[in-house]
Amino acid sequence: MRLALAFLLVLLPGLALSQGRLSGVVQDSVTHQPLAFASVFLANTTLGVTTTEQGTFEFPQVPAGSYDLVGSYVGYRLARQPITVAAAPQQVTLRLGPLANQLGEVVVRPNPNRASDFQKFSELFLGRSTFSRQCRIRNPDDVLLDYDRQANELTASAVKYVQVDNDALGYRVKYYGLRFASNFTQQVITFYGQPVFEEMAAKSERQQRRWEVNRLQAYRGSLAHFLRSVRDSQLTAQGFVVRRLRIVDNPRFAHADSLRKALLRQRRAFAPAEQDSLAHWASVPPAFSMLYTAPLHLNSFRRISPDGRHVFLRFQDRLQVTYLLEGPDANYHPQPSRYAKGPAPLPPDRQVSQLVLMQPEIEIEPNGQLANPLAVFNDEYWGFERMGEFLPHNYLPPLVSLSHP
Repeated sequence: MRLALAFLLVLLPGLALSQGRLSGVVQDSVTHQPLAFASVFLANTTLGVTTTEQGTFEFPQVPAGSYDLVGSYVGYRLARQPITVAAAPQQVTLRLGPLANQLGEVVVRPNPNRASDFQKFSELFLGRSTFSRQCRIRNPDDVLLDYDRQANELTASAVKYVQVDNDALGYRVKYYGLRFASNFTQQVITFYGQPVFEEMAAKSERQQRRWEVNRLQAYRGSLAHFLRSVRDSQLTAQGFVVRRLRIVDNPRFAHADSLRKALLRQRRAFAPAEQDSLAHWASVPPAFSMLYTAPLHLNSFRRISPDGRHVFLRFQDRLQVTYLLEGPDANYHPQPSRYAKGPAPLPPDRQVSQLVLMQPEIEIEPNGQLANPLAVFNDEYWGFERMGEFLPHNYLPPLVSLSHP
């Protein structure tokens, strides 16, 4: 069960970020005519504006870092442009391509979504946590689902965006450009897009305070909290312990798996000896996991550029990240390890996650986000957290103590 929050959180040094001014114009990509009253936002933030009658827009203060600038307008394709915000003012021209049908894109759906497919998508996309159970998809008819029986994979996209109202955190999330895939055979879930956050209107001061407490609870121990702690040399002070986790392939697995599949393909009743062989081959693990119990020093998985301005996450094997100051959600039930001789069972009063780096190193931006979010794969507790704990990148923890109302 999560612990009650009643403490003073000291703002991390790096969260006092420099600000930059971002302005520009939105145009038709063919005629270069300005588009009045278009929506412009910085993906994964609460920062969004509407263009003027002259198609111009302005963000007076944006925390330094990398973002996707996104433009949306009826009858036009969604436009996305990567930008890097620094202290110097920046101007951008965002051009949107018109759809072939100027009245708007019409989606032909000969078969509506099956209720079972939507229920599975909703559960996987929103998550199973206490906060996730307070999330609702408000436009289910705009979600396009497809189940590939042969690949055993469920995919999802959206006509325009998927709107999620998070009553636990007080955010309305419009998830543009959703690309979702869940492969049930490989047990891998991926989704990405360009979401924008809107603050919901609280019905009372009590509800607003509850949202603030819940947001802080979602932030504590999260990947964003960990990355900011790494960048700002606050790992231990913020309650994280990191250990090296190594996965080694089992050389006996391929042969055992081949024998098992060959026997199963015969599709007949098996003798007792054959059943014993199948059970034995099925028990051979694909790999072994080895956890190094000594905590890692911060600089063993972090690199700082010679000028001190850039911080990179860099490590081999995997990282096991334990957050000591808060327990996991009551609905979190760790899956048994697929590996033989694996680490000891996870402590029930700690949040334990895994982090895998998909490239040699990746920069942690000044805003505490990764320059390329797809460069890492997370598992265990971070893999359990979904939309229920989804916070905008410009969220900053408060300087004052919070307690449950």
